[in-house]
Amino acid sequence: MEGPTRQINIPGGASFESAPLFIAAAHELKSPLALMRQLSLSIEAGDCTKKDIERLAHQITLTSERALRLTTDLTKTTRLEDSLFTLEPLNPVSLCDEVVQELTPLYRAKGRHIKLASRTRPLLALANKELLRRILLNFADNALHYSAHDAPVVVSAVSMDGGTHIRLGVRDYGPALPSNIWKKLEATLGSSAQPLHNRPDSSGLGIYIANQFAEAMNAHVGATRHRDGATFYVDISASTQLRLL
Repeated sequence: MEGPTRQINIPGGASFESAPLFIAAAHELKSPLALMRQLSLSIEAGDCTKKDIERLAHQITLTSERALRLTTDLTKTTRLEDSLFTLEPLNPVSLCDEVVQELTPLYRAKGRHIKLASRTRPLLALANKELLRRILLNFADNALHYSAHDAPVVVSAVSMDGGTHIRLGVRDYGPALPSNIWKKLEATLGSSAQPLHNRPDSSGLGIYIANQFAEAMNAHVGATRHRDGATFYVDISASTQLRLL
């Protein structure tokens, strides 16, 4: 049975200096670049079978795609103030499923599993599909590093506040943040790139980017702490149009 949870809101509006941004980006890119180098060196060594080469090449492709997503998102954050983002009715469950399908090969290559939480009743949200997709990809990329091998990362969409909002969440079952550290993060999480303690491979950049994208479409990013991991989520407005799904 899942233990008690503590929910926080992630404030936005703040910006960070170019130096911290550079450091955070370098931190996030170091891991995939190092992995790609290691994989390519394995191929160059010439000791691999044809099947091994195909597997390593596939993993290089998946890892490079993750690094490219990060650089693309960083570029987008610098242009948010000058851009207009159309909000349109969309099926959030279908979008969650698209993200799960896109990331399944990467998760499988790293011995992890990602799945969509089942839902019977349809939902209709009002959001910018591309920004919302980028938010979920950032959350799921973050969860990839911290979910236990025997526990899946779960992507979900649920109705909130009497149906006025919809919450899209990514739940991991990794190491929990101690309560004293969690409290220190409450006021600033998402407003700047900062490491998440107990999750040393994270610079917090993905959460920062997700927060910037959420603000651009009047959405709200937050997190829930569990004893066995965390859920990062984004709250978006439910559509007032008739449900046509």
